[in-house]
Amino acid sequence: MKAGFPCARCGRPLRRRPATSSRPRRFGCPRCGFLIYDYPRPCAGLLVVRGDAVLLLRRAHPPRVGRLDVPGGFVESGESLEAAARRELREETGLTLGPIEPLSFHWDEYALKGFGRFPTMNWYWVGEWRRGEPVAADDAASAEWVPMTRLAALRRRFSWAHMPALFAALRRWRTAGVRGGSARRRDRPAGDPVTRPARSAGARAHRRAAARSRDRARSASVRKA
Repeated sequence: MKAGFPCARCGRPLRRRPATSSRPRRFGCPRCGFLIYDYPRPCAGLLVVRGDAVLLLRRAHPPRVGRLDVPGGFVESGESLEAAARRELREETGLTLGPIEPLSFHWDEYALKGFGRFPTMNWYWVGEWRRGEPVAADDAASAEWVPMTRLAALRRRFSWAHMPALFAALRRWRTAGVRGGSARRRDRPAGDPVTRPARSAGARAHRRAAARSRDRARSASVRKA
């Protein structure tokens, strides 16, 4: 199958060769033998949660124009994955977040006209909205807050095959956060102010009892003398 772009060495159209048991997918030149492998490209995205809603975008450019997506894109040279996720959020919505957490990783594919499909590695972070309203820009045509309860009904409008798994990871993160908050309220740590007064009162009583014991011991010593 022709790849749609020429060989860098001789100019003849390259051919895409399928993966085998010993070699990954690759592009080869039938004339000069030039060979490049179809390596996956790293991508990073950031899910922004506001209450019970998550921020979704509509794609402004091919591929999948008009489909639903999340803030994210390709990692640039010399950039960390988290930095790429934050940059894409800022470029596509104007938003910035404070602390964020790693959420999930997913394989997928991306298609470019004249190049064909290539594999992508997609890393995601998640964070809570703090302030500001999203303004769609760059690769986003619009931005909207979508209740998480509606995500399953929107599945046919997702841009990428891995998005149902991504939102399943988001639901697990949300559930764990809710349960963790309840557990923290029930099982307070040792230094919690609510339990500290009772502990302090007990300690004071213990010190008073010890002082009385020392006084009795001294009095007994005086009488014996």
